[in-house]
Amino acid sequence: QVQLAESGGGLVQAGGSLRLSCAASGLTFSNYHMGWFRQAPGKEREFVSAISWSGETKLYPDSLKGRFTISRDNAMNTVYLQMHSLKPEDTAVYYCAAGRRFVIPTMSVTSYDLWGQGTQVTVSA
Repeated sequence: QVQLAESGGGLVQAGGSLRLSCAASGLTFSNYHMGWFRQAPGKEREFVSAISWSGETKLYPDSLKGRFTISRDNAMNTVYLQMHSLKPEDTAVYYCAAGRRFVIPTMSVTSYDLWGQGTQVTVSA
């Protein structure tokens, strides 16, 4: 059974940091590009970051560059999202996703076939 399990969310003050983890099971993790997305109440799911199967290619939207860092450990079947200088507008449910339809990872929700249940991140002002 394929499973992506996020952890590490919580309540943090503005300016603080969090590290999210996503542990994968039931799949050959190193074959998949991995992505992080987030969804705030009343908003569409938004791209946060992605990393290629090898870890060589990393993608971020311009709005998050410099504050968020994605990494992966293929031996541990885990992808991470380190978040710094958090802002109240970063408040959302954060989802990890896995996909392998394309040669390189993309920013598109539709490129990912497997999704976790999400972890809540709340940033207080």
